[in-house]
Amino acid sequence: MIERMEIIISNSSGKAIYEQIEGQIRDQIMSGVLKGGDPLPSMRSLAQDLKISLITTKRAYNELEAEGFIVTVAGKGCFVATQDPALLHEANLRMAEDFLRRAVEVAERGSITKEELKEILDILYEVD
Repeated sequence: MIERMEIIISNSSGKAIYEQIEGQIRDQIMSGVLKGGDPLPSMRSLAQDLKISLITTKRAYNELEAEGFIVTVAGKGCFVATQDPALLHEANLRMAEDFLRRAVEVAERGSITKEELKEILDILYEVD
């Protein structure tokens, strides 16, 4: 079992538990915390650790497999799929675009100019 993987379930998130699991594992794969070939906890083990139904973990793993993020090897378990760097970049671009779209909506409501948003973005790049 992989030691680095951490999943936190929130009852107040508004998202189904399987979506929370799926999203957190996907984020860890996309950020490089989990790498191609890394083993994932068994569905049963994850369900026990999170104190949730086995059906819920199975649904999360099935979704991740359908999206190409994990692979199941019969008799061995589930593993992080090797990711195509170009596809990973595209997925991260889409995610950044979604966040920026939300930032523009907030800026428009708050009368924040495009120049002010660019300045914020420049500052954030310098700090990080």
